[in-house]
Amino acid sequence: MSGHSKWSTIKHKKGAADAKRGKIFTKLIKEITVAARMGGGDPETNPRLRHALNSAKTQNMPKDTFERAIKKGTGDLDGVNYEEIVYEGYGPGGVAVLVECLTDNRNRTIAEVRHAFNKAGGNVGTDGCVAWMFDKKGLISVSKEDSDEETLMEIALEAGAEDIKEESDSFDIIIEPSDFDAVKEAIDAAGIKYEVAEITMIPQNMTKVDGADAEQMIKFMDVLDDCDDVQKFYSNADIPDEIFDAM
Repeated sequence: MSGHSKWSTIKHKKGAADAKRGKIFTKLIKEITVAARMGGGDPETNPRLRHALNSAKTQNMPKDTFERAIKKGTGDLDGVNYEEIVYEGYGPGGVAVLVECLTDNRNRTIAEVRHAFNKAGGNVGTDGCVAWMFDKKGLISVSKEDSDEETLMEIALEAGAEDIKEESDSFDIIIEPSDFDAVKEAIDAAGIKYEVAEITMIPQNMTKVDGADAEQMIKFMDVLDDCDDVQKFYSNADIPDEIFDAM
């Protein structure tokens, strides 16, 4: 994983084509419901809801589906009361892992998350053990086939982006969360396609993993991705591209 967006990009491409769309919808519905409950049902005044709806539309979620989720969040319809929990720990090779969950059963969720860590040869840690290694940022990842660095520098930096980093096959635009919408709107207005556009947790430093640890880390991420209560997860694992490609 040459850069922090590698797994996000792979999940995006994979999710658009495989049979996990139902799971993706389930996670998005939870996020929309919680966002509406916490900040109200108007996306214009609720950034978290606005970002969740953008993701839902990217996945072609039907309008009536996300509208029901909003109404459940605002109390206009009966719905499940989800709790937000973040677990921290160490994966194969000692890499740092953050796992964000939305759940209606804390005991079930910690059991599933702990099982995933243990199966991968890692362990769940205490609160704060790895969170300090990550920064909350906006990320827009643009394929090199869809734009060039000079164009992105002119558009994104002018709109308020913090930095642009070159990866093996993409340019990653790094943004303060408060400036994310403005930068995304500028990219949209320029007609530039992107593979990832999200608020995420970016590791301050990467940890190199190779061989069996790298393969185990990829399997570990697949297990987390399949867990209904896990919304997002982040790692500072630096996995070689050839291992990703082989698996």
